[in-house]
Amino acid sequence: MNLLSEVQNMASARKVPEIKPGYTVKVHQIIKEGEKERVQIFQGLVIKLNSGHGADKSFTVRKIVEGIGVEKNFPLYSPLLKKIEVVKTGEVRRAKLYYIRDKSGKSARLKEEFVGLKDEKPLEPELMEQIVEAPVEETKKETAEETKAE
Repeated sequence: MNLLSEVQNMASARKVPEIKPGYTVKVHQIIKEGEKERVQIFQGLVIKLNSGHGADKSFTVRKIVEGIGVEKNFPLYSPLLKKIEVVKTGEVRRAKLYYIRDKSGKSARLKEEFVGLKDEKPLEPELMEQIVEAPVEETKKETAEETKAE
């Protein structure tokens, strides 16, 4: 029982991003081939998040490779996972997205938002005009000065 509590403590100390079904993630996994190690990236849709506790949690990622669906199960706190990046967030109303397996093409799409774009606020039109006009004026001045120098 002592060993199990130690593993649970190690898992809770590791920082993992919030993952939900419908998110598109990049999972950086360490692959060992003989003596060599390399990092392989698996990008796909999270279709299932197992409701384990602590170190028992895992998630399933699905992607399509040359028309064939490929799913991988990853333990959330595995030491072989180097990094997990959330690329897009999808809007879903289910906890398990098994129905995506039967869909293809347009019907398999979700309403998605890129993670980096939703935090940024659009600039006010006045500021945007100042930004766009400033570099153009400088380049005109530089070209006018160069022609006078010649």
